[in-house]
Amino acid sequence: MIAHLRGRLLDKQPNRLVVDVNGVGYETFVPLSTFYVLGEVGHEVVLRIHTHVRDDALLLYGFATELEQQLFERLIGISGIGPKVALAVLSGIEPPELMRAIERADVARLTAIPGVGKKTSERIVLELKDRLPRVAPAPSDRARSEPALRDDVVSALVNLGYHRPLAEKAVEMAVAAAPAGGFEGTLRQALRELAK
Repeated sequence: MIAHLRGRLLDKQPNRLVVDVNGVGYETFVPLSTFYVLGEVGHEVVLRIHTHVRDDALLLYGFATELEQQLFERLIGISGIGPKVALAVLSGIEPPELMRAIERADVARLTAIPGVGKKTSERIVLELKDRLPRVAPAPSDRARSEPALRDDVVSALVNLGYHRPLAEKAVEMAVAAAPAGGFEGTLRQALRELAK
C-alpha cells in the first residue's frame, strides 16, 4: 500500500493532482483543504496517502495533514459514506470546524456542506461523536499570508466563472467585512457580495 508521496507537482486541479515521483506520475484525489496549501505546478509536494482498493480500481487520496487523513478514514468507515462524500465533507468545511460541528451535534452546519444531506449529517454525528481523532490541528499547516489568501479566493471565484476584476473587487469587500474569515469565510462572503 502507498502511504506517502514526495515528488514534483505535474498537474493541479481542485480535486485531483498528479505527483511525479522519480518519473512515475501518481494521480491523487485531494480535498480543497489540501489543494489550497500546496504550491504551484513544478514545486515539490509531500502528501500523506490513503490507498483505496476497489474491484475495478486502485485509488490514491492525498492529505496535507494527519488530521485530514484521520478524519477521511473515519468518514469512509461509516456505512453509506464513500471516498467521494468524505472528500466533499473535507472540501466543504475545515477539519477543526468539522470536529467542533460533530462534538456539538451541529447537523445544520454539516447539512450546509454541498453534497451532504440531513441523514448523512446525522449519521456522521452519531458515528463519529466518540471517535474523533485526538490530533491537535497544526495552525502552521494552515497559515497563509493575507495576500496569498486573497489570491486563493480570487482564483476560486475565477474557476467558478466570475471575471477576475469582479472577483478581485468582491474579495476586497469580503476581507473588509470579515478580516479574520479564513479561506472558507472569505469565499462565502465574497459570493454574498457578488450576489448583491
